[in-house]
This record gives sequence, structure tokens and C-alpha cells, in this order.
Amino acid sequence: MKLPESFYEIIFIFLELGLVLGSLGVVLFTNIVYSAFFLSLVFFCISLLYFLLNADFVAAAQILIYVGAVNVLIVFAVMLINKKQYSNFFVYWTIGDGITLTLCTGLFLLLSYCVSNTPWSQILSITKLHLVEKEVTVINTVRRIGSELFTEFLLPFELMSIILLISLIGAITLARREKKIELKKNDFSKY
Repeated sequence: MKLPESFYEIIFIFLELGLVLGSLGVVLFTNIVYSAFFLSLVFFCISLLYFLLNADFVAAAQILIYVGAVNVLIVFAVMLINKKQYSNFFVYWTIGDGITLTLCTGLFLLLSYCVSNTPWSQILSITKLHLVEKEVTVINTVRRIGSELFTEFLLPFELMSIILLISLIGAITLARREKKIELKKNDFSKY
């Protein structure tokens, strides 16, 4: 879809704003449920960024896997934990928090320095030169990934599905064994 460049820039700014505010919400809220909901906002903004980059498959996988499955799992785990809430508004800082803040600030400053001193215009001109030389044909990413999975990577794809099936069967077996052990202990405790 061909849209003006300014439209893409406006969408990008809103998505980045959602990412930054969602990330701050994950870190700063003391209520874990609110943090989990802000994490879903971050995952959703990342998937929209993938759509903006014409990576349809990665965006759909991001929504299905991270927003749909992982974040729901996190919310249920948080709700089942039943953690006590802080009674006061101020959170106490420890030595580890100070070390983490120092390391993260240093990493942020280092990355900011690297990004600001990188000659982006030269990288863009070199990339455009290579694209003109190779005459790259644009193919839909979903179709391309599907054809690669079922031609060149068929064996690893099938082996991965077998490994996931074995791990699922193992988890079910372990859960049933623990349940049987608990039932036997309860039977012996009656006598």
C-alpha cells in the first residue's frame, strides 16, 4: 500500500510513544496486573511496527504468540500468586537497584552515542546501490516463509514439532504422576 512518507512518520511516532509509555508503565507500576497489561500494550505496538515494516508474518506471530498467549499466561500467573500490595506509595531502593540504574544509564548513553555518531546517510546510499544492482523481486513475506519452511527447512520444521509434542507429553506425564503421589499421601494420612 502506497501512502505518503509523512503518514508513515506520524504512525511511527505514535507507535514509539506507545512503546515508551508502555515500557515505563511496566517498570514503574507497583501493581503487577497493571504492569502485565502495559506489557501487552508494548507487545501490540511492536507488532504494529512489524506491520509498518511490511513483515506481515512476524507481526501476526507477535500478536498471536506474545499478546495472545504469553501475556495471558503472565496475567493468570500474576492473579494466582496473590501477592501482597505495598501499603505505602514510596518503594525502598536497595544497592542492587542503584547498580542496575547505573548500568542501564551507562548502556543507554553508550547506545545513544553510537546511534548519533553513525553515518546513516552512507549506509542508506550503499544499501540502495546494492538493491539496484541485484534487481530484488518483492515477494509476500508469508508466502516466502511458507515456501521455505516446506521446501528447504522441512526436516527441521518437522523435528521441532516432534520435540514440542514429546515435551507436551512429558509435562502431562509429570503432572499426572504428581497428582497420583498426592492422592496416595492423602489415602495414607486417613489411617
